[in-house]
Amino acid sequence: MRIQLKPIAEQVIVITGASSGIGLATAMLAAHQGARVVMAARSQETLTHIADQIVKNGGSALAVTADVARREDVDRIARMTLDRYGHVDTWINNAGLSIFGRLDEVPEEASQRLFQVNFWGVVHGSLAAVPLLKANQGGALINVGSEVSDASVPLQGMYSASKHAVKGFTDALRIELEADEAPISVTLIQPTAVDTPFPEHAANYMSQAPKLPTPMIEAEKVASAILDAATDPKREVRVGAMSVINTAMFKLLPGLADRAAKKQMGRQQRNAPAISRDGTLYRPGESGDIKGFGNSNAADPDDAMKQNTRPPV
Repeated sequence: MRIQLKPIAEQVIVITGASSGIGLATAMLAAHQGARVVMAARSQETLTHIADQIVKNGGSALAVTADVARREDVDRIARMTLDRYGHVDTWINNAGLSIFGRLDEVPEEASQRLFQVNFWGVVHGSLAAVPLLKANQGGALINVGSEVSDASVPLQGMYSASKHAVKGFTDALRIELEADEAPISVTLIQPTAVDTPFPEHAANYMSQAPKLPTPMIEAEKVASAILDAATDPKREVRVGAMSVINTAMFKLLPGLADRAAKKQMGRQQRNAPAISRDGTLYRPGESGDIKGFGNSNAADPDDAMKQNTRPPV
């Protein structure tokens, strides 16, 4: 069955995890292209400010404070979207976080919280979105996984496990919707390491501050891939050359891939002492940043907007 998706300028797009990083870059790009965007995250102050800026610039945006780990919060996103715009064309499950540390040193409570956000957040969003997309005679459901949906990385073991789970759920849901002949495109986005506040927001059980290994790609590149999938149905999209290389290695040469991944342990630690143990695991982050450490870590939302949220071209 061929699925027809609308141009971005004609869409209502829901984005979770929209207050920073990939989610914020996607919201800004979608608004810049004329979409009506619903931005959801725990960061109420930042979300409200960004939505106000979009409206001031002639766009249309709705900010919804929500923790995707709570199904009732995700259902509220759906209700508020229908109340404001009447329908949904694309729903993007992007919210996620990580934990840096050895698997035997990370508290089980923290690991369970990560799964509540990264995996159950995708489940909650998908199950809330599907009825709305069916009612709209179709649309796109886009889940943001990772290259570690197929590969794996040490010191982020639970993050890797959660992204494997996201892929399994997304694939199964796609098959069931195809069996129903539902006109819904289901896409898994698999970026490589992205230059966002991901390490700063992560929980950290290492003695040193965390970082992502280079090379990294810009969040705007992932945002473009997401919005491309919102207009042109795709099964999965690997973003960045290293995503293609690493996933292929783990499938074709798993032993070699394990040895290469082992070398990433030192490259995920920065020569600085660890500061925040829990990161944004249990609390919202209000930085409003798209880029990560060393590019912009503006504490004030106005500074963050100036430095990090210019409409991508």
